[in-house]
Amino acid sequence: MKKATALLILALFAAGAFYVYTARNAPPEVSTVTPRRERLISTVATNGKVEPLEWSTVRTTRDGIVVRLNFSKGKLVSSGAVLAELDASDARRELTAAEARIAQLKAELDKLAQPGASIQAAEIETAAARARLEREQIQRQIASLQRLIEKKAATRFELQQAQDREHQLDTELRALERKAQTLVHPQDKIAAQARLREAEVAAGAARRLIELSFIRAPLSGVVYQSDARTGAFLRTGDPIAEIGRLDQVRVKVFVDEPELGSVRAGQPVSITWDAIAAKQWQGTVEKLPSQIVPLGARQVGEVQCIIANPERLLLPQTNVNAEIRTNVVDNALTIPKEVLRRENNQQGVFLLEAGKVQWRKLVLGAASVTRLEVKEGLRDGEILILPTDLPLTPGMTVKPTS
Repeated sequence: MKKATALLILALFAAGAFYVYTARNAPPEVSTVTPRRERLISTVATNGKVEPLEWSTVRTTRDGIVVRLNFSKGKLVSSGAVLAELDASDARRELTAAEARIAQLKAELDKLAQPGASIQAAEIETAAARARLEREQIQRQIASLQRLIEKKAATRFELQQAQDREHQLDTELRALERKAQTLVHPQDKIAAQARLREAEVAAGAARRLIELSFIRAPLSGVVYQSDARTGAFLRTGDPIAEIGRLDQVRVKVFVDEPELGSVRAGQPVSITWDAIAAKQWQGTVEKLPSQIVPLGARQVGEVQCIIANPERLLLPQTNVNAEIRTNVVDNALTIPKEVLRRENNQQGVFLLEAGKVQWRKLVLGAASVTRLEVKEGLRDGEILILPTDLPLTPGMTVKPTS
């Protein structure tokens, strides 16, 4: 019995020793993957900011208090539509007064322009000329009668009659002069015309001030920004609103400097916005950057893209995600990015051939977010070793787990 127990213990000890020996000398296990053929789409994934394709800041053209706002943020407005109205009560009162003066002066000028006035003036002048001529004759007659009376050749009654006629003619001339003064003179018409022009200028200024009180949209679009409020006093040039065309938008995409070399005008662009995660917008690269600028810790080029936005959901100043499709390769032999290694300044992969590790240098082509195109150095069906914490060297024996 004791002998059997000892043999059992000895067998178990031998088995344990063999297990420890084989475990220590077994080849390490590695995970593997094989390349595959697929349509590879190369993209540059980054971020960007939305801007309106065409926009304008609407500003006041005079000082005034806002009495009415005819819009709200997000509202679609037409070109020329009245967005806001400033107080114009003073201007309207000035216009009413000026129009009343204009009507009065026009009536006065119509009266001055009546043809009877000039005829009457001519008749008065003719009568006055006759009276002056007759008075001169009477005055000569009076002088003659005074000499004849001294010679006893005329009577004082004749002299008195002549003097009475002279006084009568003087009275008639004074009456004609007063009447002439009540008639039209050229200076009266000139003065009235000057007053009319002054009133018309005042009316025009009041009308312009009233028109400037209506703040109009310079283009058709969406009001996407405004801090204006009723009752606020605004000075000339203060902003009322920002309007932009949003059926198409421009997205300024920030591409890191090393990736700019693959970006070209006309390439397709996809835009996503975290606020509407299920929605995607499409467009194209419009313009490449002319300089590199800092963006936080990055050095980027600002690539301008035109994006269709028919529902006007993308709003100006929105931060979005952008993906530029830089290349498309059909039937490309691709590998996961994580299998790529760098050894001795060379890019390549570790392969598994007949249970042993082999190094293979690769020539790469296009790249997507997760995969790389292999142009040279690899064949279909070859087994690639995925990254592992175990240091690998060519010729090393390993055991694949998948």
